[in-house]
Amino acid sequence: MHSYYVYILKCSDQSYYTGITNDLEKRIEQHQSGCKKNSYTYNRRPLELVFYQKFNDVLQAIYFEKKIKGWTRRKKEALICGDDKMLQILSECRNATHYKYYDRYE
Repeated sequence: MHSYYVYILKCSDQSYYTGITNDLEKRIEQHQSGCKKNSYTYNRRPLELVFYQKFNDVLQAIYFEKKIKGWTRRKKEALICGDDKMLQILSECRNATHYKYYDRYE
């Protein structure tokens, strides 16, 4: 059975890169060595691994990676810091038409 990892790298320009791999150590080394000159991380080295999560199901890992890529910087930082409360707050819908706020506008 394979293991899959979703990871977040902090780049030298303070941006975040999210990826997926089945060999975390090898993939981080590839990013650090800059083996792909047209990759996002190439000109943003050195890189720091700030988060990873292990999965046994590749489909769950792919889903989680895509989910993180759509998150705001603040939400990614809450995940990195393990701040579950802030992650929950940042995940809540703030739209005025959301059911939680619906009765306020009647």
